[in-house]
Amino acid sequence: MKLFPAIDLRGGQVVRLTQGDYDRMTVYGADPAAQAAAFRQAGASCLHLVDLDGAKDGAPANFEAIRAIARQGGLYIEVGGGIRTEQRIEDYLALGVGRCILGSVAVTDFGFTARMLRKYGPRLAVGVDLKDGRAAIHGWRETSAEDGLAFCRRLADAGCTAVIVTDIARDGAMQGTNLELYRRIRQELPGLALTASGGIRRMEELDALDQMGAAAAILGKSLYAGALDLAACVRRYEKKGSQL
Repeated sequence: MKLFPAIDLRGGQVVRLTQGDYDRMTVYGADPAAQAAAFRQAGASCLHLVDLDGAKDGAPANFEAIRAIARQGGLYIEVGGGIRTEQRIEDYLALGVGRCILGSVAVTDFGFTARMLRKYGPRLAVGVDLKDGRAAIHGWRETSAEDGLAFCRRLADAGCTAVIVTDIARDGAMQGTNLELYRRIRQELPGLALTASGGIRRMEELDALDQMGAAAAILGKSLYAGALDLAACVRRYEKKGSQL
């Protein structure tokens, strides 16, 4: 199981939101590239980047910060937040990003998403952000009528190979992740590579995700708050040859 320490970007700073609330934001640093370097020095091989301004407004407000991180090298980077056009996908891939994450557009324009999945294959993942079981969009400010599990199934049928599933109610709350949700997805869609995100705070939760066959887990607030040690987690869970 791969581990993705997370850097959420807003106004060029390293921040964390609580349960997706832009009014409940904690700033953890002013230098995202330095934070990425620190994760790499702790043994990370992967990095999860989110442009929160992009997710909210659709504009690539943190593109230069992401470029600076990509230039450092040494990390497999996935980027999400406001990626709603093919040009934006191309712009990020040109930086050396490993894959782009489609979020809101996967709900609002499924036809576009299906075309991009066919064209870019494993260089795309879809972020399925769930609020009360339904897919949320536009920086988690709106909730669609799309049932989360049904949406994952529809994505798989359209050629999606990887989903990043977040239970918004758990994200940044340090109350544990939604293991039952991930078990259900793994049982019903075993061919879909699952990245678990939101609320992971203990090794036991990572144990459970690893045992159920999750491809990856995203670690955010637990690292910044000191609940988990990244170096120890990497030593314990990352295995050569694991697939995203």
